[in-house]
Parts: sequence; structure tokens; C-alpha cells
Amino acid sequence: MSHPRLGAAALSLTALAFIVAGCGGSSSTSSTPSSQPTTTSAANAGSSAGAADATVSTASTPKLGSIIVSSSGMALYDFQKDTATKSACNGTCAKIWPPLMTSGAPKAVSGVEASKLGTIKRTDGTTQVTYNGHPLYTYTADMSAGEVNGNGITTFGGSWHALKPSGSEAASSAPTRGAATKAPSAPSSSGSSGGGGGYGY
Repeated sequence: MSHPRLGAAALSLTALAFIVAGCGGSSSTSSTPSSQPTTTSAANAGSSAGAADATVSTASTPKLGSIIVSSSGMALYDFQKDTATKSACNGTCAKIWPPLMTSGAPKAVSGVEASKLGTIKRTDGTTQVTYNGHPLYTYTADMSAGEVNGNGITTFGGSWHALKPSGSEAASSAPTRGAATKAPSAPSSSGSSGGGGGYGY
């Protein structure tokens, strides 16, 4: 006569197990969104000039010959105000000269010496790639691969140079603006064609 009672108890335990399992399932789905902000912040961490793991390669340019470039083919520069362990380019400077960032070990491709690649920590805690002891930057005025508009420029308290695969600075080919041109003399009113016809007024 006791068997019906045992059967009822077994059914109660089975129902309880289903209720517990249902609660456990809801807790596992609620944990999924909490992992997403970590992924987003990690993607934002290496946002300046470079992907998660930066790649440095070489390219031939008409003006400077072979230089090192980013994964997108943009010229990489050093800043003479930097040291081997610290960048002096922050704030507005870093917006015009974006640092080459990485979240992992930088990779050498196509003529780049892997032993010369390294990293430093910036003041905001992000990681910047170095080459031969030079923190690396791109230049926002370089609009496409092969341009080296930043080579030889002096701004933000120091000069900037594209880097050769050897790790040395490329020769400066940029004129010193302001010193190279004298103020043009006033054109004569005689209308002769021999005057300064190159001013573009």
C-alpha cells in the first residue's frame, strides 16, 4: 500500500528538478551581455594607427626610396623629441601624428628587421610600436600610400622623419618653409611682361 506514496514523492522530486533547471537556464543567458563591453573596450584600445597586432613592412617611395610603413602602406615617422622609452607626442600632437598602436607583439614583414621592433607604454596606458628605439607615428596629411609629406617637418617642438628599414632617418627633403621665399616686390604698373609673372595673383 506504500507504493503509491513513493510514486507521488518521485513525481514531486522530478517536478522540482525541472523548476531548478529552468532557473539555471535563465541565469546562463543573463551572463552573455556582461561579456560584450570587454570586447568593445578591447577594440577601442588600439584605435590610433594600427590594428590589434600591428604589422610593419617596407615600401618604395618616389622621394625617399625604401621606408617602413604601416599595414595600410602609410609612411611611419619618428619624432626627435622622443626618447627610446617615452613618447613626447600627446594630445593635439597625437591627433595630427597618430601613434602606431598595438595590443600584441608587432609583426615584421617584407624587409623589416624583427629584432628592431619593440613597444613602449604611453601615458594613457596604451601600447605604441617602436623601431630601432624610435616610437612610430603616421601623419594625417599623408592622404595615400607612398606620400611622405611629414618628412623633415619641425613642429610640436621637434622634427619628424620617415624611417628607413635600417632604422635610420630618411634624409630631409622638405624645404624650410618661411625661409626659402622672400617677400615678392610689388609688380610694376607698366604692364611689361618681364616682371614677376610667377606669383599667381
